[in-house]
Amino acid sequence: MEYVLALLVLAVIVAGVLSLPLRRHGETERREETRLAELRAAKEAKYREIRDAELDREMGKLSGDDWRAVDRDLRTEAIEILRELDRLEGRSPEGGGMDR
Repeated sequence: MEYVLALLVLAVIVAGVLSLPLRRHGETERREETRLAELRAAKEAKYREIRDAELDREMGKLSGDDWRAVDRDLRTEAIEILRELDRLEGRSPEGGGMDR
């Protein structure tokens, strides 16, 4: 009886140790999925900001020089977001975007 109990305890310990990398992998995947969702939302928000700035220029709320500065900054931020998305999704920006 003690032998069976000892084997059972040993089996539980081995199963716990062997499943540890699998649990860590699952946590990493969840964090990456969360980060991807955040980046996708940030991308859409940045595109909206770019469109809003263009509308502000068309409506005369921004001068041409102000709009160019704002547009340049917004597009730089959008590029950073897109690069991070590409990295997390396993796409290489060196591919010229043709592999999408």
